[in-house]
Amino acid sequence: MSNNDVFKKLRVALMLRDDDIIDILKLVDFKISKSELSAFFRKDDHPNFRECGDQVLRNFLNGLVLHLRGTKENPKYPGEVLIKSQGELKKKPVTFEKKPSTKKQFKKGNSVITPVKYKNKGKQ
Repeated sequence: MSNNDVFKKLRVALMLRDDDIIDILKLVDFKISKSELSAFFRKDDHPNFRECGDQVLRNFLNGLVLHLRGTKENPKYPGEVLIKSQGELKKKPVTFEKKPSTKKQFKKGNSVITPVKYKNKGKQ
C-alpha cells in the first residue's frame, strides 16, 4: 500500500476536505497548496499525479495528532473534535435543483396531457 493510498483512506475515514488537510499541515509548519494536495489524490495514470513522499505523510500524521489530541498545555478529546467536525458538515444546507421533465407533454386547453406507452404482453 503506497503513501497515496494511506493518505486517501485517512481523508475519507475522517471526512476531511482539502482546507482541513491544509490547516492540519499548518499545525506542524508544513505549507502545501491545494493543487499540490489534489495531485496526491489523483489516479496513478493521470498526467498530474504526484507520488506522496514520506515527509508529507509524516507531517500530516503529526499534524493530525495535534489536531485531534491537542498539546500538553491545551489537551483535546479526539471524540469531541470528530463529532464537532461532523456537525459542521451537517449544518451546511444541501440544495437540489429540479431537473426538467424529459417526457413529452401536450397542452389541450388548460390541462397538460402526458402520453402513455403501452406494452404488448403477448402476441395477437
